[in-house]
Amino acid sequence: MAVPITEGKAIAGQAPGEKRRASLARRIFAAVAIVAVASCVLVSVASAFVYQKSIIEDAQTGLGHECALVSSMLNATGNGSAGEVAALKETEFGDVRVTLAAKSGKVLYDSQVEASTLPNHASRPEIAQALRHGTGESERDSTTVGYLSVYHAERLESGNVIRLSEDRDGILRVIGSALWPMVGIVALVVAVAWIVAQRFSDLLVRPILKIDTSSGNAESPYQELDPLVSHLNEQQAELQKRMNDIVDADAMRQEFTANVTHELKTPIAAISGASELLRDGLVRPEDVREFASRIYGDAQRLSSLVSDILTLSKLDESERVGDQALFGEPSQVDLYTVAQDVADRLEEKAAKANVSLRVQGASVFVNGYPRLLDEMIRNLCDNAIRYNRTGGSVHVFVLPVNGHPTVRVSDTGVGISKQDQSKVFERFYRVDKSRSRETGGTGLGLAIVKHAAALHKATIDLESELGRGTAITVTFPAESE
Repeated sequence: MAVPITEGKAIAGQAPGEKRRASLARRIFAAVAIVAVASCVLVSVASAFVYQKSIIEDAQTGLGHECALVSSMLNATGNGSAGEVAALKETEFGDVRVTLAAKSGKVLYDSQVEASTLPNHASRPEIAQALRHGTGESERDSTTVGYLSVYHAERLESGNVIRLSEDRDGILRVIGSALWPMVGIVALVVAVAWIVAQRFSDLLVRPILKIDTSSGNAESPYQELDPLVSHLNEQQAELQKRMNDIVDADAMRQEFTANVTHELKTPIAAISGASELLRDGLVRPEDVREFASRIYGDAQRLSSLVSDILTLSKLDESERVGDQALFGEPSQVDLYTVAQDVADRLEEKAAKANVSLRVQGASVFVNGYPRLLDEMIRNLCDNAIRYNRTGGSVHVFVLPVNGHPTVRVSDTGVGISKQDQSKVFERFYRVDKSRSRETGGTGLGLAIVKHAAALHKATIDLESELGRGTAITVTFPAESE
């Protein structure tokens, strides 16, 4: 049985509004796309910062060379006055902004703005550094949006400070200039991610689709799926076991029904035949008592059979649903007292069969169902009497063995052959069919014993030898278990 993998499409019979499951390909695509796009964005932004830093470093280097050249020229030709600087600006510098500041920070000259309108520059970082150390540099946002102003200043021999500056692209402009290429790259990455997701999901899913759990021995294609496949194998094995149990139970039910029908027909036919002869006056007066006795015996057998069938049905139902309420509430039961009561009720039957019946042992208590325990011991004793020999004996021992309440019923009867010992607890199975019918056995006694013991979590041991007798031991769990 192949394991179906459902795509994220609406499946047949899906209720309207039911949440659709995402396909594996889409999940992989989403993960790959998110990682890829995030990586592209982060790399682009990081590249923009690195690029801008290199721009600033290049600008600082260039301005530093130019500023050193201007300083040497001014130091060589004069005292670095505003007029000298203005004259040099016209011939040496292009678009570079030139500013001359006095030691006090007062602006003496600016190539772009009227010097008198500018504030004192003593606090500007590059000016302050130049006054203290001879040179200074800095960068800050330009008054022009999107640009960054780069400054380099040097102190002249006259004490004044010459400063050169130029605007370079700010980080936003760097990112903006790379925006459309970045969008194109992201689109390409998303397309590749979709193709990779489709191919990868196909490669990933194909081995999963080949998993066959019908045999219960499926092998996992991936280590990560080992728990799932193991669970599927266990479920398949459990399902197969349940199916086999259902088939077996159905076969047993059919066999049981056939046996019940057959067993019921025999006494009913006997009762019907005898009563019909009596009704039609075909029985001699001296034989009426014998016919009435036959009818009574078959009626008793029929009553016992129906009673045993009802008991077995209750036991089957309790096992099926796991509910023992059919037998009332459990209580502390003295097995020795139950055995004595059973012996008293069967004393007359044992005497008629010329079999001695004795109970030995001591009081032993179990938590169980009184009526069911009584029926279990009665069936064991009844079988021991029924299949005994004339002058034989039945011994019932009730005592604790290693803390376990134990009931042992032994007889000196006909015994059970090895091949029959595994079958005697089956329903309607009789070792000696003719003897069972003669003595009124239903063939259900030991089946009831088996199920009643299972209900009390007890175990049954059978020891038997042909011609020497049988011993059946029922061992109950210790009270602490």
